[in-house]
Amino acid sequence: MAVKTHTWISLWFLITVPVIFWDVGYCFMRPRSMEGGDLHWIWAPYSIYQNVDLVYGVEALKRGDGFTNAQSLLNVVETLMNIVYLYTAHVAAWPPAPLVGFAAATMTLSKTVLYWAQEYYCNYCAVGHNTLSDLITYWIVPNGLWLLVPSLIIVQLGKDLAADLTLASRASVKVASGKSR
Repeated sequence: MAVKTHTWISLWFLITVPVIFWDVGYCFMRPRSMEGGDLHWIWAPYSIYQNVDLVYGVEALKRGDGFTNAQSLLNVVETLMNIVYLYTAHVAAWPPAPLVGFAAATMTLSKTVLYWAQEYYCNYCAVGHNTLSDLITYWIVPNGLWLLVPSLIIVQLGKDLAADLTLASRASVKVASGKSR
């Protein structure tokens, strides 16, 4: 039986792999990846972002704030799960592949909610200094995608998994009732 896939989900997982690994590289290579660092040219757009989201900035690094790298480590895990989903769904045609995708999207959503909640509970300590325009442009919209798209993936793959489980349950009932005769 073929694995049901959705092009938009596969494209999201495929496109986000290099984006996430680029972000992970910035975080794990700090201070060399930061403005003034010898490798900053690879992460030049972060010269803006490290000043918008101070979790990515110099002060957080100096005080040993581990949140940035901790979330980056989880980014590695979720991205590997995205790759496993793509392989198992499109190459291996492994029926449980949607469960891997569902778990990966749940991890992405949970981690992003944690990231936003941390800002709320610290009174916007890392982003509260921004103008509303900068906050919307550089933090809310880009980070909001990591809330919206994984939520949509969870809903879609959740429906697919529920349909598959319902079908499997009905089939097992038919088999069981056929054996009891």
